[in-house]
Amino acid sequence: MPGVTPESQEALLPVPHLKAFVDELQGERRLSAYTARNYIQAINGFFKWLKEAEGRAIAPENVTRMQARSFVIESQRGLDRRTVHLHVSALRAFWKFLLRRHHVVSSPWVGLALPKLAKKLPLYLTEEQMRTLLAVPAQLAENQKVDSEDDGGKKAKAFVLSRDMVMLEVLYGAGLRVSELVNLTWGQLDLEGGMARVRGKGDKERICPLGEIAVAALRTHRVIAPSTDHKARVLTTTKGEPLYSRWVQLRLKTFLKLAGLPLDLSPHKLRHSFATHLLNRGADLRAVQEMLGHARLSTTQIYTHVGIARLQEAHRKAHPRE
Repeated sequence: MPGVTPESQEALLPVPHLKAFVDELQGERRLSAYTARNYIQAINGFFKWLKEAEGRAIAPENVTRMQARSFVIESQRGLDRRTVHLHVSALRAFWKFLLRRHHVVSSPWVGLALPKLAKKLPLYLTEEQMRTLLAVPAQLAENQKVDSEDDGGKKAKAFVLSRDMVMLEVLYGAGLRVSELVNLTWGQLDLEGGMARVRGKGDKERICPLGEIAVAALRTHRVIAPSTDHKARVLTTTKGEPLYSRWVQLRLKTFLKLAGLPLDLSPHKLRHSFATHLLNRGADLRAVQEMLGHARLSTTQIYTHVGIARLQEAHRKAHPRE
């Protein structure tokens, strides 16, 4: 099974039809290995809980609505509500698959009441904080603190500086997901037009404007990149080896620490910042939706709530009747 670890394959064996379900997720629906792993963990977690609760293994076709409801109630003792929703979402998807394949005649998860979610506004950096963060790579180079990944030579340091600037500028300039960034190849870029063809969730392609500063950073990096072949990744080590999402997360934490910013800010928060700053400066909501690759406008609308919350706070502080 591509993209799923041997441990995950072993874990899914006891649950009937789970392997076929995950194969479909990764094959026909082209969901990532990360999403497939989460589905496996959620579904196996339910059947493990069910076996312990009933004292025996229960096949999917014999799961009752009462058992599903009890699982939701019990799960809330150890998991936050959002995680419970994600687990039930995975279970609903699994039962839809079983229904399509005629392995079951009904789903115990349809219409099941779930705990209400608190509406949380996305965390983001202010424009001033973003400017501080984006200046860190150059400051590191000036202070001779850039780790070169090899002999510490000037060429290697220049490469690391250039690559780190690309990482931050493209994340923020184009609002990419971290998975989209690490998989970005030189062939997906149109630096003359200032655009990138990005493959997002569900293998859907979209066009993302990069912005002048991000394009300038990419032009500089292209000169010293180990390879600019059509299929070569933009983010690599000095030897041309690919880098992954975890590397971006750890690298960002280094920059956040040096910038004096909260260390719990993830690469995805730069995407939040991208959307929030565009909307605060008058960008069209549907245009931002297209740039982010959101399937639903309602997903993008949460960023308008950030702007409203900011206005309400300003009103509260300044209005004489508050």
